[in-house]
Formats: sequence, C-alpha cells, structure tokens
Amino acid sequence: MIASFIQNLFNALQWGSFYSLIALGYTLVYGVLTLINFAHGDIFMVGAYIAFFVATFFLGTTLLAEGGWVVLALTIPLTMILTAFVGVTLERIAYRPLRRKGANRLYVVITALMCGLILENGNLALLGASRKSFPELVDKVVFSIGPVSMTNLKVAVVFSAIAVFFLLQFIVTKTQIGMAMRAISYDKFAVPLMGIPIDTIIVFTFILGSSMAGLAGILFALSYPILDPFMGALIGWKAFIAAVVGGIGDIRGAFLGGFLLGFVEILVVAFFPSTFRDLIAFSILLIILSVKPTGLFGVAKTTKI
Repeated sequence: MIASFIQNLFNALQWGSFYSLIALGYTLVYGVLTLINFAHGDIFMVGAYIAFFVATFFLGTTLLAEGGWVVLALTIPLTMILTAFVGVTLERIAYRPLRRKGANRLYVVITALMCGLILENGNLALLGASRKSFPELVDKVVFSIGPVSMTNLKVAVVFSAIAVFFLLQFIVTKTQIGMAMRAISYDKFAVPLMGIPIDTIIVFTFILGSSMAGLAGILFALSYPILDPFMGALIGWKAFIAAVVGGIGDIRGAFLGGFLLGFVEILVVAFFPSTFRDLIAFSILLIILSVKPTGLFGVAKTTKI
C-alpha cells in the first residue's frame, strides 16, 4: 500500500510538472496584462510540433544521426526560441492592436480563444489529422528503489519544472525588468510616465511564458511521444484551472496549483475508475475556490474611487 502510494506520488509529480510549466505562462501574462491568454495551451501544442520537426531535422543530418543527447541539447533551446517567437507574433498581431484601441477585456478574451482555434486548425490544415510519433532521443533508464520505480525522463521533467520556477521567481523579484513587470501589473497607466517601455516589457513577458510552454511541449513529447493538433486544448484548460486555484497572477500559486491538480488527478485514478478522474478532481478544486475565491496564494484587489 505504501509502495503504491509512493509510486503514484512520483507519477503525480510528473503530471504536476507539465501543468505547472504551462500555468506559469498563464499567470505571467495575466499578472502583467490582466489578460487570460486562452491560446497558451495551443502554444504548448505548437512547441511540441516544433520540437518534433527540429529533432527530426537534426537526426537527419549525418553528423548528428546517432547523437541523441546532442540532438536533445540542440532541440530544447531552439524549440523554446521558436515557440517564444510564436507567442510574440500573437501578441503583436492579435493583442497589441486591441490594447492600443482600449478594447473591452471581453473582446481580448474572445480574440485569445480565436487564436487558439487558428493554431489548432492551422496545424490540422497544414499537417493533416494523422498523429506524429516523436523520435526517441534518449534511452529510458529505470531507477528502482524497492518496489518503487521511476525513469530518468520523469526525474528530468520534475527538476526542469522546479528550476524554471526558481528562475522565474528570481527574474520577477530580483531584476529590473521583473520590477517593471510588477509595476505594470500594479498601475499600467503610471508606468509609461516613468519612462518604462511598456510594449517591451509585455513582449518580454510573452517570450518568457511562451518559451516555458515550448519547454513543456518538448518534455511532454519525450514522455508521451504521440502528437496531435488538439493535444494542447485539454491540458491547457487544466493548467489554467490550476493557475486559478493557486491564485492567478502569483508565480508560487501557478507552480503549486499545477502540482496540486496533478496530485488530485493521480490519486483519484488510484482509488476510483479513470472515468471519474476529471469529475472528482474538478469538484475538489471547485470546493477550494468556493472556500477561497482568490485561490491559495491570490489576494483580493481593491480599487480606489
């Protein structure tokens, strides 16, 4: 019984890591723009496909055909850069014109939903409905401690999520650009008066958030190597819910909210049929929000009139 619980604990850490990496992108954009970027889950999907094509390209070259670790080392940063470019392009084409025109927040949310649908159906139109099989870049090594086992990929996913969290926490709290991000979230009208280039800070925020989605995409593809155009829809919604439960706008909340959702889902599957997973998991999260509507780390904002 104890061994089974520990095994499920490791599985939950892996799923929670995926949710956390995507939820961090949601919370970064919301913290700066008060915008729920509903296309973020599909940016995660785009990141997985970019990783597929980049890895396939490198494996096709003579020099790197047998170097899985070398290919992986090249694929990760290039995937993050290209995925960040996709996120910045969405901000430049879809969100910035609405922001400059002072559009109602509802229209921006609808635009974000449409951007996600464009990414999904654009992928479907260009690549077809057939699923892609991600190449095996590294050999899976199983570590066993008694009856409990874990793979090297599972360990890498968890440590990557933790490293990203500490990096983002450092950037937001200890750097000048992080201070500017927090200033925009506090008062976006006063910030330009202090000489802070608001568009530059927003672009940097999208670079951070989208690159994290790209990293989550390649880690997910390595762990579950079957890609399809709609893979980002459900996991994106779940990551958004995790960010809200943790307290959207707070990096700690997004990080811990992702792990909380991962734990709840895996533990539900361990004791109930898998068809009950989403029903019970979301019911528990709904109870948490009914008790603390701002999320675990969220703080209610007050507006002075």
